Amino acid sequence: MRKKINQSLGFFFLSLAVTVTIFFLSVLLYFIFSRGFRIISWEFLTAVPRKAMTQGGVAPAIIGTLYLTLGAIIFSLPIGLACAIYLCEYTPKSFVVNIVRISINNLAGVPSVVFGLFGLAVFVKFLNFGVSILSGSLTLGIMVLPSIISAAQEALLAIPQSYREASLALGATKWQTIKKIVIPSALPGIMTGVILSIGRVAGETAPIMFTAATFYKRGYPKSIFDEVMALPYHIYALMTEGVHPAQQKDIAYGCAFILLIIVLVISAVAVIIRGVQRSKYGLQS
Repeated sequence: MRKKINQSLGFFFLSLAVTVTIFFLSVLLYFIFSRGFRIISWEFLTAVPRKAMTQGGVAPAIIGTLYLTLGAIIFSLPIGLACAIYLCEYTPKSFVVNIVRISINNLAGVPSVVFGLFGLAVFVKFLNFGVSILSGSLTLGIMVLPSIISAAQEALLAIPQSYREASLALGATKWQTIKKIVIPSALPGIMTGVILSIGRVAGETAPIMFTAATFYKRGYPKSIFDEVMALPYHIYALMTEGVHPAQQKDIAYGCAFILLIIVLVISAVAVIIRGVQRSKYGLQS
């Protein structure tokens, strides 16, 4: 009887936690969508800002956000996956390896502004990339690298050892086993880490303030060494600077709406890829 009561209480608190989370998420989405949707128009999505950011659109900020997000993922995903493969498949379990894994997990909790200062010192100043798409993408990529490594490690470790043993027994080499069996089977878990990283990269303001973003830029970037407008920094600038707060506030909500849509669309594509991989290899969702 006591076990049933404890079980019922446990399910109740779990259900309550899920309900509260969904409630506040719904309130947040409604708050942003209700205020941002009314300002959305074709001109707002395709035009450049005009008249002290009170008219026109935010197309350069949308393009800049996409450049920075994709650049960061393109940089961090191969390196993060390679690091996870090396730690899980090629290094024996030891105290040193455990320290490395703990250090990677700790790096995931470093404040983003610290990564911004690192990017300013290394990419902008030392390597002389300047305030540019390249500097911002590299900074954001390093910021999410620990998260991608941790997610990839968990996904690789979750693959049964019998998969590896069966492949090796059939004459495959270790690398063929990793490439053909382990990585495809672990891809759904890896994509989960990528999805979370996309959300963080697209919404970060502090790192790109020092390395990539500008308040206003005439036209679109022509190379990776150009500075860009970006939605997170544009929202910050609209809400803290300028002499027309009433008009700028509405534009800021519109930018927040677009930013959420971009993150949801990119994440949806990643979720679809993850679902295809799970179906292909008969993995449970």
